[in-house]
Amino acid sequence: MIRKCLFPAAGYGTRFLPATKAMPKEMLPIVNKPLIQYAVEEARDAGLQHMALVTGRGKRALEDHFDISYELEHQIRGTEKEKFLAGTRELIETCIFSYTRQVEMKGLGHAILSGRPLIGDEPFAVSLADDLCLNLKGDGVLSQMIQLYKRYRCSIVAIQEVPRDQTHKYGVIAGELIADNVYRVSSMVEKPAPEDAPSNLAIIGRYILTPDIFDLIADTQPGKGGEIQITDALMKQAQNGCVLAYKFDGLRFDCGGAEGYLDATNFCYEHLYLKGL
Repeated sequence: MIRKCLFPAAGYGTRFLPATKAMPKEMLPIVNKPLIQYAVEEARDAGLQHMALVTGRGKRALEDHFDISYELEHQIRGTEKEKFLAGTRELIETCIFSYTRQVEMKGLGHAILSGRPLIGDEPFAVSLADDLCLNLKGDGVLSQMIQLYKRYRCSIVAIQEVPRDQTHKYGVIAGELIADNVYRVSSMVEKPAPEDAPSNLAIIGRYILTPDIFDLIADTQPGKGGEIQITDALMKQAQNGCVLAYKFDGLRFDCGGAEGYLDATNFCYEHLYLKGL
């Protein structure tokens, strides 16, 4: 079944400049934990053990975060501050981390293709860390999607309803409802104007992909913005077989921008940090 999760993390984070000029956006803290750790914990809780990160220049902090800092641990050993590293230590001990670089920033599709040597010929999950997804009442988004994959054995994208005037920020799907919150995708458009959007069902940063997606991405020409879009490759896959869209249970915060980041910080402080979670 699915063992690996790919984290495209090479982007510049331009929506959060100047904070991201020298710091990866995936390392932005939500209270006292960076976004990338929330994403890795979600994948781990879904039963995935191999974390494959696609990074870029200036992203060394991501590798350092999931490594042992002997000097730091020596300084805090035996103090109450040790507890703050317990969650990170657990991830280091229970997960496998591998890294590769996306040398040129050519879009999400290209970032996923850059991770092919880490994934190989098997189905895998994709998680965009700046989309913080939480479900305090049950399974996380990736857990829900993996259960769905066990039933349908095809690529799946996570979706949520957005206001019509926001469709230009997302990939947007149209499709046939085939089960509760599950759509068979018939159309997929990258960042359409509101008047051109086929629906208000927007793709967010969680995917389950079958390995044939790599060849489809490799054959995809640059699209909007000169980037290789994963939506274009998924549309080819949908025409040849089956791609599902899943309206997940839970909350999603767009932490690539200031408003969503502040909402996420306030929510996590109240519902997680103060409760010791």
